[in-house]
Amino acid sequence: MITLCRKKSPFLLMMGFTISSSSLGLVNLPYNSHSHRQKIICSANQSLNFSNPHKPLRVSSPKLQSVQIDERTSSTEVKKEIEMCYELIQRLGRGVVYLGSSRLGPGHQHYIQTQELAKEVANLLGCTSWSGAGPGLMDAATQGALQAGKPVGGFKIGKEANEWTSSNFHPYLPSHTYLTCRFFSARKHGLVDAAVRASDRDKTGVIVLPGGIGTLDEAFEILALIQLERIGSALPVPFILMNYDSFYSKLLEFLDVCEEWTTVSKGEVSSLWKVCNNNSEALAYLEQFYNLDAVNKP
Repeated sequence: MITLCRKKSPFLLMMGFTISSSSLGLVNLPYNSHSHRQKIICSANQSLNFSNPHKPLRVSSPKLQSVQIDERTSSTEVKKEIEMCYELIQRLGRGVVYLGSSRLGPGHQHYIQTQELAKEVANLLGCTSWSGAGPGLMDAATQGALQAGKPVGGFKIGKEANEWTSSNFHPYLPSHTYLTCRFFSARKHGLVDAAVRASDRDKTGVIVLPGGIGTLDEAFEILALIQLERIGSALPVPFILMNYDSFYSKLLEFLDVCEEWTTVSKGEVSSLWKVCNNNSEALAYLEQFYNLDAVNKP
C-alpha cells in the first residue's frame, strides 16, 4: 500500500493507489535534515566534474550561486512531498494548469499575451490558476490570474531554464499558495492532479504555452495520460496548445510525419488537444467546452 494523501484524488484512484490519512501540514519546510547534502557552486557556461559525488564541487566564475542539492534517501520523502501537493490542491481548488517557458520575460510578446489570457480565463471559468510558480510565462499566467482577483497556486522547483535559484521562496506569492518541491516527480503529480476534474462542477484545463524541453516534457506526459484514459475518461479535461506566432508549427508538422509512419493513428493527436493561434480562439473553445453563456458564467 502506498499512502499518499488525506483526501481522495481522482488521478491517484485511477492509477490504483490506496489513499489514507495524513498529518502533514502545508508549509514550505526546510529540506530533511537527515538527507545527504552536496553543495555545488556553479554558474552558466561552466563544466563540472562529478567524479567524486561526496566532495563539494567548485568552479571559478565572477557570478556564483551556492546551491544545496539533497539526495533522496528514502521513497518516503517523495511520498510525503506528493502528499503535500495534493493537500495544497484540496485547499486551493482544482483549475487551469499553465505550462510554459521560464525564459520569456516581461516585455516579450508571448508574456503579454499569456498574462492577458490567464486573466480572461480566470474570469471566464472562475477557477484557480496553477503553474510551476517560476519566472517567464509561468509568472505571466500568475500575474494575469491575480489581476482577475482569482486564486493562484503553484509547484515551484529549485531549477528553471538551466539556472539554479538560491531561494526556495517565491518573490511575491504568499507561502500558503505554493509548494517548493525537491522532487520533479512530486511536482508533476501536483500539476497533473490540479487539472483533473473531481466532479462535473469543476472547470479545469491544461494550457500549453510556448516553451522548451521542460514544457514539452510536462505537456506530452499529460497528453499521454489523456490518451490512455488515465485522466479525463469520466470527466473530459480541455487541453489547449497555444500556437502563438506559429511557435509550434514545426512540432505539428512532426506529428503529421508520425502519422505517415503510423507511429500515431491518423487524427489521434488532434483529437486529444485543441490548437489555438490566439487568445480569442482559446477563450471561445473553453466557453464552448463548458457550455458557458452570459447566464451561467461564474
